[in-house]
Amino acid sequence: MEQFIVDQIKYGLKYLPVNALKAKLISSSSSETVCMREKHGFIRGICHPNENYEQIKNADIGWVRFDIPYPFDENGSIRGCFYDFKERCRGYAENGIKVMAVSPNPKEFIAAGVDVTDKANDEKVAEVSRFMINELRDVIGGVQVANEMGLPIFTLPVTLRQAAHFMGVTLKAMSEIRGDIIIGYNSTSPQADLHLLMKPYHRYCDYVGMDIYMGCFFNFPGFMWCFDTLLDYLWAYTGKPILLQEFGYISGGAAKSPEEKKAILRRYGADSEEEAKQNIESFVNALPERLAEQVKLRSHGNVERYADVLFNSDLVNHLYTELPKYTKIPGCEHTPEGQAKFYREILPRLYNKKYLVGAMIYCYSDSPMCYVCGQNECPTETRWGIVDCDGKEKPSYYAVKEAFGKIAAESPVINFNGEK
Repeated sequence: MEQFIVDQIKYGLKYLPVNALKAKLISSSSSETVCMREKHGFIRGICHPNENYEQIKNADIGWVRFDIPYPFDENGSIRGCFYDFKERCRGYAENGIKVMAVSPNPKEFIAAGVDVTDKANDEKVAEVSRFMINELRDVIGGVQVANEMGLPIFTLPVTLRQAAHFMGVTLKAMSEIRGDIIIGYNSTSPQADLHLLMKPYHRYCDYVGMDIYMGCFFNFPGFMWCFDTLLDYLWAYTGKPILLQEFGYISGGAAKSPEEKKAILRRYGADSEEEAKQNIESFVNALPERLAEQVKLRSHGNVERYADVLFNSDLVNHLYTELPKYTKIPGCEHTPEGQAKFYREILPRLYNKKYLVGAMIYCYSDSPMCYVCGQNECPTETRWGIVDCDGKEKPSYYAVKEAFGKIAAESPVINFNGEK
């Protein structure tokens, strides 16, 4: 089992139950959450949008969320992609849509020559952070500092402790000059180990975020009440306004039969998982390039760990391009209609949590290829959208439109003139 899963379980058992119970005994709101809801309304957002502004606004989506590229090249010059990002943000701003911008992860600083594991570079991290705020303050509404630290695909090559320090440096630098921009960070589900490390930096945060996915990754069912438990825990644990930075439901995918799995294994040179494990290095090298890279990255190059990482983590779903049999929320099948039902049920439930200041759906559009394994037939990262790859509305688009429309009517935004 991967270490990040072990740590999730270890720290989750220590902090989640007691804080989920504590949430029942404390106020469900605070002056901070009341202020954020009054100023921004309930944040109705979505991740990775296209530029069909009217389609987005017609669904009563007020915020979009996507990533800031690292702004400088190896010579210290501002990269063209950063200017492109800024202009993209301007397009949303001019159409009345706010941007939640996700700042670069530690590995992107390292790739640009800034070793964030060396505290001697803290001022350089702070300098880059201040630059992003100053350059983008007129075109964005919020910043999420890094993304899902603790999840190997985003965290490596740094440790979680190093990632927390990096985020703390970034938050402090941004907080000093942020103006009306709201800033915070997110976790992947409870991630109690991360939030424990981040407690000294909560004073710089306007919100603490969490990403929750139920019934989409592992071979056991998810439940709607799990959202309640996880969000309650984070509220009691941090005392900060909570923002659900990512959540969603896959609109397609099913379990593979034993015969189908065997055919896939044979494609890469093995008749069974046991045979694959016996020749694991050659088996991994035969996998699709992106999937093989993920196995090697998570194994830190240790061949002896390949089998465990591939067959005992979420990567096994990518190997078989499947959603396992029990991977779903009961009553919500992984179909376009099941996805719509999920949003009809979950959005009103979330809005009624007074400490929750918003929710950002993952994501706007289906993808033609899984970014983890590179396979277009893999459902895990291709069928999250409320519109399809051609931009056509799916049933979930209309479910979101209905739910967000009701929320928008009840939770309007105060404009710069103090009017609703």
